[in-house]
Amino acid sequence: MANRFRSGWGILSIVIFLAFWEGMARLSIIPGQIFFPPFSVVIQEFYALIVNGVLIDNFFRSLVRIMIGFFFGSVAGLLVGILMGWKALIDRALGPLISIIYPIPALGWLPLLMLWIGINELLPIAIVFICSFFPICYNTATGVRGVDRNLIRVARTMGASDFTVLRTVVVPLALPNIFTGFRLEAGMAWRVIIAAEMVAIPTGIGALMMRAESLIRVDIIIVCLMVLSIMCFSFEKLFVFLEKRLTAKWR
Repeated sequence: MANRFRSGWGILSIVIFLAFWEGMARLSIIPGQIFFPPFSVVIQEFYALIVNGVLIDNFFRSLVRIMIGFFFGSVAGLLVGILMGWKALIDRALGPLISIIYPIPALGWLPLLMLWIGINELLPIAIVFICSFFPICYNTATGVRGVDRNLIRVARTMGASDFTVLRTVVVPLALPNIFTGFRLEAGMAWRVIIAAEMVAIPTGIGALMMRAESLIRVDIIIVCLMVLSIMCFSFEKLFVFLEKRLTAKWR
């Protein structure tokens, strides 16, 4: 009952915000509807962009780039993170390098990548790869290192091989940290892909926003921002759901 009450308040705040937005625009409290369109106009444009295929085409181009970059970045981050957390030698070898490179924002690599690989489909995928790799690697290594060593010794005493210990004890117990990395980067991947497309790529949600800006189409810009918000929220909630499903039995 309490959860429903809290959810109701959350929905009510959104409704109030949208009503306030509509009223402010309709009453011209902020001059010029061209720069501050009503919410109803934005929704109409949202529908029009879906019907004519413009939004769907650009959305799927961004989505494909996200999925490819995030998949390979996640797999690489998981493998390197597990090795760093499991083997002290690898951690000592790679840890300083990861610590130096990790603080660099993913978009900070954009000028270099534009020179190294050019302005093509690989560019936004590479940005998402970088964005995904380092946080997942760091959180995975932290999770693996944080597993109780007594549990590992018990498993080895019972005759389990290193691979079995890693598969059945270490990785499952490190999952909360691993999913923290996934949750952090699931939404961030969308943010960096939009920025990359705005700067260098002629297709995708970011490119659509830049074309709308050149035409002073604020309604289209807001539609793109709404898509970005929905996808960031959805990706983050997806990993929250997966974490609960995978760790529910032993939490």
